[in-house]
Amino acid sequence: MSSIGSGYDLSAGQFSPDGRVFQVEYAIKAVENSGSVIAIRGSDGVVFGVEKIITSTLYEEGSNRRVYSIDSHIGAAVAGLLSDARAAVNRARDEAANFKDTYQVPIPLKTLCERLGHYMHYFTVYGSLRPFGVSILLGSWDEVNGPKLMEIDPAGATRGYYGCAVGKGRQNAKTEIEKLDMSKMTCRELVREVAKVVYSVHDEVKDKHFELELSWIGKETNGQHQLVPKEIYEEAKKYAEESLNDSDDEDTDM
Repeated sequence: MSSIGSGYDLSAGQFSPDGRVFQVEYAIKAVENSGSVIAIRGSDGVVFGVEKIITSTLYEEGSNRRVYSIDSHIGAAVAGLLSDARAAVNRARDEAANFKDTYQVPIPLKTLCERLGHYMHYFTVYGSLRPFGVSILLGSWDEVNGPKLMEIDPAGATRGYYGCAVGKGRQNAKTEIEKLDMSKMTCRELVREVAKVVYSVHDEVKDKHFELELSWIGKETNGQHQLVPKEIYEEAKKYAEESLNDSDDEDTDM
């Protein structure tokens, strides 16, 4: 049964006859139209990679970042509407701060994701609100539990991952991630692979210019979420560009 155009997409709190909530599906579509965001969980941490689409040469490099620190021990990367992402990130920071004030310990990643997921789900059940048009990938690392990676989608659902991709190139990115032996790779090795995946899924026809953003959290950073150091960033970027050029040369030869 199809109910597109039948008036069932006017409210987030209304189901269609075939059990769909169109407002949530539209929010997911907003995420799918965003630049690709990738996160991979390795043996000693989590690495985030973002394809930040540049729509104007007038933009200042480094502005409108899509990687955030929720707390010092939790990092995040976002795909979808940037304004919605900022609102969700601010809520996550409030939850982390409130948990620490109450219990005097940093909030566990799973607890944070459950609280933020509940908050985002709240926006899908009332007609006066609209869903967040954003998916959030969150990662953490500590000596006891090791690396953790989770995703929250616009419906507020949370999932744990070893490797995850959202945005325009998610399908191709997932295919590339599945080829990696992630559990045996360190963050330093994964930085190169994440950059390679971002470059490989970038659509040069539709989006000519983009800025690569890389961050990590793990043993390398003593459990602190940080941007990848410039030297390692440039090395990973060069590796990704060379891999892409080699792939193009092979296609030309064939």
